[in-house]
Amino acid sequence: MTQGAVCAQEMAWQPNEDGLKQILQLLKESQSPNTETQAAVQRRLEELNKYPDFNNFLVYVLTKLKTEDEATRSLSGLILKNNVRTYFQKLPPQVASFIKQECLNAIGDPSPLIRATIGILITTITQKGELTSWPELLPQLCNLLDSEDYNVCEGAFGALQKICEDSTEMLDSEALPDRPLNILIPKFLQFVRHTSPKIRSHAIACVNPFIINRTQALMVNIDTFVENLFHLATDEDAEVRKNVCRALVMLVEVRMDRLIPHMNNIIEYMLLRTQDPDDTVAIEACEFWLSLAEEPVCKEALSPHLNRLIPVLVRGMKYSDFDIMLLKGDVEEDSMVPDRDEDIRPRFHRSRTHQLEHESNGGAGGEGASGLDEDEDGDGFDEEGSLSDWNLRKCSAAALDVLANVFHGELLPVLLPILKETLFHQEWVVKESGILALGAIAEGCMGGMIPHLPEIVPYLINSLSDKKALVRSITCWTLSRYSHWVVQQPHEQYLKPLMGELLKRILDPNKKVQEAACSAFATLEEEACTELVPYLGFILQTLVYAFSKYQAKNLLILYDAIGTLADSVGVHLNKQEYIDLLMPPLIVKWNVLKDEDKDLFPLLECLSSVATALQSGFLPYAEPVFRRCVSLVEQTINHTVANQQNPQQVDAPDKDFMIVALDLLSGLAEGLGAHIEPLIKSSNLMQLLFQSMQDFMPEVRQSSFALLGDLTKACFQHVAPNISDFLTSLAQNLNPELISVCNNATWAIGEIAVKMGQEMQTYVPMVLPQLILIINRPNTPKTLLENTAITIGRLGLVCPKEVAPHLQHFIRQWCTSLRNIRDNEEKDSAFRGVCHMITLNPSGVITDFIFFCDAVASWVNPKPDLKEMFHRILHGFKDQVGEENWRRFSDQFPPMLKERLAVNYNV
Repeated sequence: MTQGAVCAQEMAWQPNEDGLKQILQLLKESQSPNTETQAAVQRRLEELNKYPDFNNFLVYVLTKLKTEDEATRSLSGLILKNNVRTYFQKLPPQVASFIKQECLNAIGDPSPLIRATIGILITTITQKGELTSWPELLPQLCNLLDSEDYNVCEGAFGALQKICEDSTEMLDSEALPDRPLNILIPKFLQFVRHTSPKIRSHAIACVNPFIINRTQALMVNIDTFVENLFHLATDEDAEVRKNVCRALVMLVEVRMDRLIPHMNNIIEYMLLRTQDPDDTVAIEACEFWLSLAEEPVCKEALSPHLNRLIPVLVRGMKYSDFDIMLLKGDVEEDSMVPDRDEDIRPRFHRSRTHQLEHESNGGAGGEGASGLDEDEDGDGFDEEGSLSDWNLRKCSAAALDVLANVFHGELLPVLLPILKETLFHQEWVVKESGILALGAIAEGCMGGMIPHLPEIVPYLINSLSDKKALVRSITCWTLSRYSHWVVQQPHEQYLKPLMGELLKRILDPNKKVQEAACSAFATLEEEACTELVPYLGFILQTLVYAFSKYQAKNLLILYDAIGTLADSVGVHLNKQEYIDLLMPPLIVKWNVLKDEDKDLFPLLECLSSVATALQSGFLPYAEPVFRRCVSLVEQTINHTVANQQNPQQVDAPDKDFMIVALDLLSGLAEGLGAHIEPLIKSSNLMQLLFQSMQDFMPEVRQSSFALLGDLTKACFQHVAPNISDFLTSLAQNLNPELISVCNNATWAIGEIAVKMGQEMQTYVPMVLPQLILIINRPNTPKTLLENTAITIGRLGLVCPKEVAPHLQHFIRQWCTSLRNIRDNEEKDSAFRGVCHMITLNPSGVITDFIFFCDAVASWVNPKPDLKEMFHRILHGFKDQVGEENWRRFSDQFPPMLKERLAVNYNV
């Protein structure tokens, strides 16, 4: 291609005819449906990028060549946009200037498509060269807003909207010394009442990105902005209404003070808009209920409107015809149809975290029972699988869920009559939405629902065999939300029939139902735990049969259900008949999958739970599993080293293979205990483990420390030779900014202390100061606090002389952290340590003695010698202060505490 004639004045650049013809030909060919033609065009485009002038041709076609059709011109702009994104810094200054100038000159092109393309191009340039290197851009666009020519005004606004959305932080920062927003925001507000709906829509859309960050230039104009939003509330243009709703939703979070005086009218407005004929408006409006539910005023403001809002939300939960089409809702049997790769969403491995058991679970359904988070658990709000876009159905259901958590039982007088109607409706889509609503309120309204559950649960169990697959799948989810209640009732009445029907659904001919049933069954397993032991044979037969029936995507969920079962019933799985059922299909999958296949992740996670549960029952399968895990860790480490030495030639490895392998090795160590020793002895695992503890990726270190703790318990003789290196690495990772890493490092230190005994004293100064900082740090998560307290207690157990002098710096937090955990070995060793320290340094506990009393009372059944230690300390304190002072002191105790200490310790 010959170059264009560049005159002395770069702005007078003109293309030569030949070059222009070639480029137009290329643009035409690139619109061909033929893949070979497209590939040839792609190669030619890459060659042409060697000529900087090529970009001048592209901008010329986009902005000047009005004889060409819109599609060709727009395509020229999009190719230019990609070049700008890739090569902008390398373009000669005169080419960059030419592109910028031509964009501004043509911003008012008569074609809306060309104006939009130019806007995208301008934004891409600002993102590459940032706004700082094009100082004239914003003032020029701002001036063009006042143009008499509608096209110029609209084109400038389109570009400004994209810049405001893409460069929000930049526009509101010190990097632009003249603070352009001080001029721009008032300017945008002038156009909010423009006669053109497109301009009105742009004007609000330009302001909206600055709401959440409370941008100063907007906050000083907030009243004008809010007033304008109210003015536009009934705008006939859907795009305007959508932007108004979006603004009001954000203002709820940011400037509630400005909305409260108008709250009644806003609620009325949002009620109307949630039913807007335009779906995109309805979704934006529906978000309002989610935001309002977070605010303290919610209950008072919404109470008078509930009887109108709830029916609107339930109606919004109905599948639209479009949803049903996307979901293939008319396909009832598809279990024989193989999954496509794109149907299978990536799953994220959750690395092992050491946690302690608590005295009681959360409320109905345990912690986090709300299935409304968009996760991969196949809940009722993500039925679309890979089509998991937020839609009105999900938003309405999420709104009902959060409102149930605000209003609790007060919602039911409005909702129950609606449910009666929907649950028994002739149309399946209406019935389905009623079942979804039942699931949505499960967490918030549990108390009020209990009297109705003896009627509702059998109705739902019956609906599991509905003839419509989408009804069966949502019923699985809704039942899982009530499984906490089911498990507490007589088994014959609800649990057995529910389990029987759910297991049938696990083998459903419809893939969506299989997925929902597997997820629901996993939730039931978590709730029921060892209550499932009598039914294990029956459960395993079904889950194992599903192996032969499932396609790729649901296999991953099946692994999860089996892993959760193993976690829930634990050692009860260690029966030969169960092992013979479960292990062969797992090992078949294990042998089929290659080392680089990501489907290994969920299988390894599953095997980790199974190995922990089966304990010695896993021995016959242990060696090949162990060897492969060590090999996966070694391969990843070698790959990492190769990548660091030669990043150009070797891509970075996927560390997930290593993380999941480390976690399975932890499961083996925990399950097999001392039986793992010969496998460790004949491998290089300890050396690999030390290397993985140095990895820059926190998740790798987290899993490494979990494994180190488990190996310390199982075969300390292999940890001991390198103990100094291991402890140094653990001490370096006591950083509470990385909670899970810190948590596992802390726990591993405690396990090592128990094994080392007095020899640990060399290392106490290295770890204790950090542990004391962590336990006193505000907002430290519960799990980390508990593990830190256990480890401090264990250090005190083996090195009381070294730790006791610091008692007053941690004793209060220590006691409050451990009062809620169940009696177990870890708690036992930690309390013994504290008793030793109090004996050595009684003055360290005096000011916080009430907390110690409370922690002692949290024990249900301490071992006799530990109980004797508590008795001695309590009576020693009482004798020291005297009867009268003790009475005054113990009068501060809550009645329950007073009673427990009197009964158990006679004080």
